[in-house]
Amino acid sequence: MELGRAPQLHSFALTPLFCSDTALCGVPSLSLPHLSVPPTALTVRATLVWGMTDTARKRKLNWNSHHVTQGDARAPNRAMLRAVGFQDGDFEKPIIGVAHAQSNITPCNNGLGELAGHITDAIHEGGGMPQVYGTITVSDGISMGTEGMKCSLVSREVIADSIETVSRGQSHDGVIVVGGCDKNMPGAMIGIARLNIPAIFVYGGTIKPGHYNGQDLTIVSVFEAVGALGAGKMSREDFNEIERRACPGNGSCGGMYTANTMSSAFEAMGMSLPYSSTMSAVDAEKATSSADSARALLKLIEHDIRPKDILTKQAFENAITVIMAVGGSTNAVLHLMAIAHACDIDLTLADFERIREATPVFCDLKPSGRYVATDLHVVGGIPRVMKMLLKEGLLHGDCLTVTGKTVAENLADEQDTPDAGQDVIRPYDQPLYAQGHLAILRGNLAPEGSVAKISGLKSIKITGPARVFNSEEESMAAIMEDRINPGDVLVIRYEGPKGGPGMREMLSPTSAIIGKGLGDSVGLITDGRFSGGTFGLVVGHVAPEAYVGGPIALVEEGDTIELNAETCELTLQVDAAELERRRAAWVAPEPRYKRGVLAKYAKLVSSAAVGAYTD
Repeated sequence: MELGRAPQLHSFALTPLFCSDTALCGVPSLSLPHLSVPPTALTVRATLVWGMTDTARKRKLNWNSHHVTQGDARAPNRAMLRAVGFQDGDFEKPIIGVAHAQSNITPCNNGLGELAGHITDAIHEGGGMPQVYGTITVSDGISMGTEGMKCSLVSREVIADSIETVSRGQSHDGVIVVGGCDKNMPGAMIGIARLNIPAIFVYGGTIKPGHYNGQDLTIVSVFEAVGALGAGKMSREDFNEIERRACPGNGSCGGMYTANTMSSAFEAMGMSLPYSSTMSAVDAEKATSSADSARALLKLIEHDIRPKDILTKQAFENAITVIMAVGGSTNAVLHLMAIAHACDIDLTLADFERIREATPVFCDLKPSGRYVATDLHVVGGIPRVMKMLLKEGLLHGDCLTVTGKTVAENLADEQDTPDAGQDVIRPYDQPLYAQGHLAILRGNLAPEGSVAKISGLKSIKITGPARVFNSEEESMAAIMEDRINPGDVLVIRYEGPKGGPGMREMLSPTSAIIGKGLGDSVGLITDGRFSGGTFGLVVGHVAPEAYVGGPIALVEEGDTIELNAETCELTLQVDAAELERRRAAWVAPEPRYKRGVLAKYAKLVSSAAVGAYTD
């Protein structure tokens, strides 16, 4: 493919099933086609809106905010709103929360405020009143390998809580969230689901690749360079240049890592506009798509279509299918289950394994592949992937989306084969892997389950001696000091949701293993989790975690561990009587944090096997 070619601009035409203002009251019988469920509250609410006169319909647009703005008793409320720009005539307009995570903490979020500006302009033009507010971010890439990484997964909950708190507290009629870094997205969607007011998610966009010596670079290139330098396989000059060139500007990490995985999942679920999940943060089409998203939200408010009308079990299945096809991050398992919990949907590890068995990986994307998200965008993006899956009967085409159309209708004009002359998207019948890459492993080491990423490997099983570490730092020191040998199985424990607390990502040790040339000969298991940039023979989310007395807490140095992704088993080869003896002697460690946000998180958080949610 022409990697130097500028991506084509995708401005998704907003010509959905939503009828125009002048036609609304003339079509009270309009229905939502292709829904595979009987009439629900969705169709009841929609019929009520569509059947109103224009005047009544306009009053309906401020269905929630009228509690704040209407009547003599609300004069003080209006007085304060006048101070921030409301004028006579604005109090009957829908008030829309515009949440964004602008910060210069990370390139993922350095630019979200500008997109929020395009969104507020579009809301004003469309007859709404935007209220802009901020939420937080923690940069996984910057906090990686440090104590600060314990705050990353915690930030997902803080983001969800802040969005729910503000938009519920201000009685917003709808909410649009602009996010970039890994936890912005699931945090936003959890908050959106809890609120269940008309909503849409806008991805801040992906970073463009850096370049050095003819190679595309991402942040993972730098992590792997650390191991390569330590192993004497890279010069200091090359190491320094990779660091300087890996991140050329704004945008989330460029491969199919967690940020691009979750943006792709949200597009597949119908909560973001088509084509929006793989756009570059710095290209003009991202601003255009953001404004289009605001216009789509106004239509959702007009027709009272809410997140839980879109976020059905079938929508989650579509997201999982797409994630498998593109080779997405293990974190998607954790995040999608947490979002499903917020939607009162029963999504389990078994659903991931069922879909994995039926879905091939046919996109060649980093970390285990060759290309980045902007390369995927040039050749059709997520809509092309979805159309290919739809053709094979692997997607629910009747799911509703934020365009007002079904998945199948959104994809009607998209071609169902990859372009010739490129190999980012391979033909469906010539995949990289015949089955999905996110395997759910169980066994006496993980009775509740664990998650393995098995793409890009020569072998997906290993049996070897356990090398036991009670923290990420201990394991990293052993790797860098060449105390890890081919055939070893590293065990990194007490890094789970409660034990860490916060379930740190292990990109530093896994990248160092790759950099030292041990990626195909060493296994690693942990009750922590992995970056979307991780690949190798690694298993995370081991549950129950060590801190609550899970079997991983009972492993001793030199025990034999069998990691077999072919049979989806994770086995400690120690007899049951010995394990019981060890269990009787085991003592839970003191909590690492006794007050503050990490202590509160540790008390509330659930098992990783159900999504590590806190409510």
